[in-house]
Parts: sequence; structure tokens; C-alpha cells
Amino acid sequence: MNKTPVFNYPLFAMGFRAFFALAGLSALLLIAVWTSVFDGSLKTDNYFSPTYWHAHEMLLGYSVAVIAGFLLTAVRNWTGIQTVTYDRLAGLFFLWIYGRIVPFYSELLPDPLIALIDFSFLPLLAYFVGQPILRAGLYKNLGFVALLLIMTIGNGLVHGEILGFSENTAWMGLNLVVAVIITMILVIAGRVFPFFTERGLKGVIAIKNPLLDSLAIAATLTVFILLLAGVSGGYLTLAAVAALLLNVTRALGWYDPRIWFVPLLWVLYIGYAWVMLGFVMLSLAAYQIVAPSLAIHTFTVGGIGVLTLGMMARVSLGHTGRVLRVSNAMAFAFVLINLAAMFRAVLPSIFPNWYGNLIMLSTYCWLAAFSLFALYYSPILTTPRIDGKEG
Repeated sequence: MNKTPVFNYPLFAMGFRAFFALAGLSALLLIAVWTSVFDGSLKTDNYFSPTYWHAHEMLLGYSVAVIAGFLLTAVRNWTGIQTVTYDRLAGLFFLWIYGRIVPFYSELLPDPLIALIDFSFLPLLAYFVGQPILRAGLYKNLGFVALLLIMTIGNGLVHGEILGFSENTAWMGLNLVVAVIITMILVIAGRVFPFFTERGLKGVIAIKNPLLDSLAIAATLTVFILLLAGVSGGYLTLAAVAALLLNVTRALGWYDPRIWFVPLLWVLYIGYAWVMLGFVMLSLAAYQIVAPSLAIHTFTVGGIGVLTLGMMARVSLGHTGRVLRVSNAMAFAFVLINLAAMFRAVLPSIFPNWYGNLIMLSTYCWLAAFSLFALYYSPILTTPRIDGKEG
């Protein structure tokens, strides 16, 4: 019996290949479509309202694709057990794609079917991530499975409102997803930043403090629990300041000034700084000094956008046997993604009359950054490892 996979292509050899490729493409298409909807040049029938669609797709489309690629690859490293590849990975790959497409067929497909297709991705991803963790007995890593399932609940709150099962739960669900993604980023940062720094700089020994890591994550969770509960003012500010100080302190143990000569490092540390700035913006929003939406976009465009681009660039090189060095063009892409965050999340609070122009500048910078990623990383993600190893 021929057991050769149907999808026996390099793209489906490991999770990071398939889902980083999807993330790069969706970062371009989703923002291009949103820009046309935002300026009124494109009107479409959609299962989601325009604003819900934009938020949902950037979080549960783009961001989840990056998370899927990272976890399916990292879990294999942690456990020594292969996660999904080839045909099963292709199935997960196409399920994600269908989840992006079917909302535009709301007049042809029943709403529950559209919701089911999109909703089913995260539980299935949690299953594929959890299997090797359980087999290897590395139960502490089940926290990532739990975070995926909490994101599933957030997605369910969005669909629940649209399907009429609940009222005013969509934004709560989306904010819950933001909270989980930021928490996951900070947990992963504690694992990979010290390692990446030591690998990227000779003679560096990163200081890791498990207690400080735990306190920083606990403070972060407290901030988002208060935010989801509708608590503002002094309590939210106090929690945000605590999260800021604890997370900055842990990062100082990994930091070395020489990172500024290595784009694959400084992009990650700047992305981390955007998350820290998000805590500052939340504190300002708690006293109505800045709009809450700017605080959220500091976390999303800044923290998530910058860190995901940097992580995809670093992981893709490392897992395809390439030298851990990016071209000048990709270093420029890292600059562009930071400018996109600056134009979207910070400058509108300083120059509110320029809001529309700043949004467009942010969009152009975002599209340019991910165009460079697509150009330089498509061959990397779709061709075999250059060292001949598996994956």
C-alpha cells in the first residue's frame, strides 16, 4: 500500500511553513480589504459587521495563524514527538482558509455553518498541540492548550452575539482573545528571548528568574481580568504599572546592549517594548487621557504585529537550516512595522486632526513590511531545508 502523503510538499513538512506562509499572505489581504471597506470603496455582504470582521480576522485569522505555526513547531522541539505534517497539516491549513472565506458567502450559507467552520479551528489546533505534550508527560506545557481553549471561548462569544445566542458579548470575546495572545507572547518571551539572545551574541548569559516570570505573568493576567470586568481608574492603573515594572525587570535580565546590532534581536525586544507601552496606554485610557482603542492597538499593531513578524523571520531561518541573519530589506521591514504601530497607536493621540492620514500611513507601512516578508520568505517556506535535514 502506497503511504506517500497526498500533500507531500515542503510547505506541509512542518507547521511553521504552512501557517507562517498563511500569516504573511493574510496580513496583506486582510488589511487591503479592510482599507477598501474603511474608505467606502468596497461594500460586501458579510457574516460579520465591518468592524467585527476586521478585529476578528486580525486576531483569530492572522494572529492565530502565527500562533499555530509557532506551537506546532515548538511542541515538536519540546517533546521530541512530531506534530501534524503533510496531509493532516494540509487539512488544518485549508480549514483556516475556509474560515476566512465563508463569511463572505453569508447569503448562500447558513450562519451556523459559517460559525462552525471558523470556530472549529482552535479546538482542533489545541488537540494537535496537546497530543504530543501528553504523550511526553510534559504537563506544564498544557498551559498553552488551556490558552488556546480560552481563545476558543472568546471566539464563541463573538459568534454567540452574531447568531443571537447572547447580547453584547462580541467585544468581550475579542478583548479576551487579545488578553490571551498578549499573555501567550509574554510566556513565550520568557522561554525564547534568553535563548535567542545567547545564540545571537557571543559570551552572553541571560539571567532567567522563574519567580519573576510568574509574578510578571500574574500581574499581566490581573490587568486583563480587570479590563474584562470593566474596572477602570486607580485599580486598573495600579495593576498596569505593576505589570509594566515586573515585565521590564524580567527583560533586563536577558538584555544586552549589543542586540541593537542584530535585527533579529532588536525587533523582538522592541515588540516587547510595545507590549509595555500598551500597559502605559491602558493607564492613560483609565483616566480618559487617550482613547481605549489606541491602547488596544498599541498591544495589537505594536506588540502582536512587531513580535509576530520578528518571530516568523527568526523561526523560519532557524528551522530551515539557514544562517540567522536577515537581509537589509528585512531589517527595513522591521522598521516599517514599527512605523505602522507608531502611526496607528501613538501619534493619533498627539495629532487627532490627522487621524485619517495617520491611519493610511500606518496601512502603507504595514503592507510594505509584509510585502517584503512575503517576497523574501516565500522561497524559504516552500522549499526543502538547505542542510538536507527533515522539516
